[in-house]
Amino acid sequence: MADANIDEDLDLGVEKGSKKKLIIIIAGVVLLLVIGAAAWFVLGGSGEEGAEEQEEEVVLPAAYHSLEKFVVNLPPGGRAKMLQVGVDLMVRDPATIEFLTKNDPMVRHNLLNLFGEQEAATLVDRAGKEKLQATVLETLNKIITEQAGPGEVEAVYFSSFVMQ
Repeated sequence: MADANIDEDLDLGVEKGSKKKLIIIIAGVVLLLVIGAAAWFVLGGSGEEGAEEQEEEVVLPAAYHSLEKFVVNLPPGGRAKMLQVGVDLMVRDPATIEFLTKNDPMVRHNLLNLFGEQEAATLVDRAGKEKLQATVLETLNKIITEQAGPGEVEAVYFSSFVMQ
């Protein structure tokens, strides 16, 4: 019994305290690793992927290109016999404007055919004009795609629209 008192008096609790401290230190290191890994995944992973995402997000400013006015005869049967349309295009890539300029005869041919097929009655209200606007956009982007041109036409605006 005297030996038990001597051990308590000396208080050699080296093993008790060091095991608790070791467990706390290991838990702290694991926690820091988990937090660091989570932050790495949330913030985008490696620097290369972040740089690629930043490059993709660059949007060029809008550029506008005016086409010569179109004058076409409308199909018989309507009140209006002629349509005159001014068309402006919005693109982001200057190479698209250059492509459209070099291919102007093909662009004008397709748009003249499109405008010449329109019924005057459908172009009287806003919905008809907006439908024609969407069709012009689709036609231009189809030409660019088929001819392997750069970019695309983002929007089509009618700068003048006269039916007589």
